Amino acid sequence: MTSASREVLENRQIRKNKQQKEDFRSWLCEQLREAGYNPQIEKHRSLYTSHNVVAGDPEKAKVLLTAHYDTCAVLPFPNFITPRSLFWYLAYQFLITFLFFAVVFAITFGVTFAAVWLTDGSDVGELIGFITGYAVLIFGLWWMFDGKANRHTVNDNTSGVITLLEIALTLPEELRDGVCFVWFDNEERGLLGSSSFAAKHKHAKKNALVINFDCVSDGDFLHFFPGKRVKKTDVPQLLTESYLAAGEKTVEVVQGFGFYPSDQAQFRHGVGVCALKKSPVFGYYMDRIHTGRDTVLEEDNIALLRSGTVRLLRTMKEKEELHAK
Repeated sequence: MTSASREVLENRQIRKNKQQKEDFRSWLCEQLREAGYNPQIEKHRSLYTSHNVVAGDPEKAKVLLTAHYDTCAVLPFPNFITPRSLFWYLAYQFLITFLFFAVVFAITFGVTFAAVWLTDGSDVGELIGFITGYAVLIFGLWWMFDGKANRHTVNDNTSGVITLLEIALTLPEELRDGVCFVWFDNEERGLLGSSSFAAKHKHAKKNALVINFDCVSDGDFLHFFPGKRVKKTDVPQLLTESYLAAGEKTVEVVQGFGFYPSDQAQFRHGVGVCALKKSPVFGYYMDRIHTGRDTVLEEDNIALLRSGTVRLLRTMKEKEELHAK
């Protein structure tokens, strides 16, 4: 990996609060300028203000290469994702929701019981319990979005940041025309950065091929999840021919059922990319993210994605030149 990517991995994994994000953006823009780009920071106001880093012209780009740079709060449980099994995905979400409300109920019941006992059964005790329940509920929801920053974010999404940076810094200049790099803000708060970007850049939303790298470093099974419109084009075949398996690493462009909840969903021609593990029970899955155990970076994954992207862009350029003759 480049020295810039090493710097991100070793010193810039926490990108959550305003100052951390601002410091990272300034550093990132400096790296991009040194590599010959003219990066811009686009500010978008919504529920949270998002600052997206853009290198290239999204109004002319045929390909957008993207990743989110914001990081999440540390949670006591992982965000367990099974992108090819809706049953296990929903079952896990139900389990977490059930446990969350069970904790809220237990605390509320305990406080209410104690308050009623201490106030000799008055309505004040019940009111204290009621307020406590709502306070715990609000605190839990707040923590998920704005709680203490996770110090370990290697897979989610330092891996995507590094993949995008590796491609940008090593991409031959003859392949840079028609390509735009975007580091999105506020993915962890509900895809706000990519949503605002898509609303502003209609061409990119409607026409550009968007390849989004999110959690690509922990697992031997690299999966590409194209949207419905993309599946009807020649893009899946191009992806298959460009991103080649290497060693223990496999690559699959999912043509059947599959979903991946990330920023590419904001674009008509979006493709989500992630790394997965495999279990005989759950099938393909992702774990560890949003916890202190998110520490695994498999550099072979990054190298495979970088070389595959260069191969893809070269093939697309050659086809365009051939068509123009």
